[in-house]
Amino acid sequence: MSLETFQKSAALSLGVELELQLVNTHNYDLAPYAEDMLRLMAKTPLPGAVVPEMTSSMIEISTGVCQSSSEVLGQLSQIRDALVKCADKLNIAVVGGGTHPFQQWHERRIYDKPRFRELSELYGYLSKQFTIFGQHVHVGCPDADTALLTLHRMSRYIPHFIALSASSPYVQGQDTAFDSARLNSVFAFPLSGRAPFALTWDEFTVYFNKMAHTGVVKSMKDFYWDIRPKPEFGTIEIRVFDTPLTIERAAALSGYVQSLASWFMNDQPFMPTEDDYLVYTYNRFQACRFGLDAVYVDPATGSHMPLREHILMTMSQIDRHAISVGASASLNLLRSSVDRNDNDARWLREKQGEERLLAEVIRQAAERFRGGVTHAQQR
Repeated sequence: MSLETFQKSAALSLGVELELQLVNTHNYDLAPYAEDMLRLMAKTPLPGAVVPEMTSSMIEISTGVCQSSSEVLGQLSQIRDALVKCADKLNIAVVGGGTHPFQQWHERRIYDKPRFRELSELYGYLSKQFTIFGQHVHVGCPDADTALLTLHRMSRYIPHFIALSASSPYVQGQDTAFDSARLNSVFAFPLSGRAPFALTWDEFTVYFNKMAHTGVVKSMKDFYWDIRPKPEFGTIEIRVFDTPLTIERAAALSGYVQSLASWFMNDQPFMPTEDDYLVYTYNRFQACRFGLDAVYVDPATGSHMPLREHILMTMSQIDRHAISVGASASLNLLRSSVDRNDNDARWLREKQGEERLLAEVIRQAAERFRGGVTHAQQR
């Protein structure tokens, strides 16, 4: 199996995918309604796509190719409104968040699709434990070498993405003490983690061919890296985000990625090196465990600083690029979240502190996902 050719795409174009939870409105546990939702959603013409995911209580929505985070928000809003309408007809709800707080993984059903059945046979119980929910952001790159350079530059900012999107503190009814417990499940897969350090497509092709020769991989889909090239789209795909509780935050995160990519491609602020990865796993763990309260180790200098400060410093550095790609509102939304030390994991914990009932927390999270549209208006 040979590596696909890296397709041309508009530099800095965006695409966003969100994996979402389908829950019943009786006890707010996951409900196997993906097939019914897909059938109803197929009747409404929408941008992007709505597709099944690994288990039948999940659904994935994606935008088309967008030029800005405000266009991402526009498309996600249309899809979200249609989702909520269809869910109401089925008397279920749609929820964001990186994990369902109390579902039991062994009760999940694998969605009936050849690839999912194949993965289930290969990975056993891990495939049901993969009932976790992430946001993926694609950013367009003008050529394959730029894509790899951007990928390795972006890897320094993985802790930012984790802390700003963290929304998975609860697993199987327990507070894990992590802001993002979801990524612990991803790490169980053998081809997860970081991409190999290759800065040219020729080097990367050599690596891919060696891997394919071993029979371990057949295509890029077999790699579960935190960031991976998507040659068929001409993008890199960042995969560490938990699905946020609102589409506004999801769109803002795409604006942050786009602003960073603009900085990398236009200013070439630093050259990535293999040594960047000495602190990669440590920084990643800190962000998963402590969210915005994490410590960030600068791979270039080895200095330690609060992750919160590193995020705010970075946002100041890229302000000019945020303006040029129309992402200032995105950065402002995220900046105020950092100032308030407020991510979705904190919101979930605070609600649980008030309610003492995770089902009620999910009910309120479903209302948040609906946005301004009340249940009565939808009816």
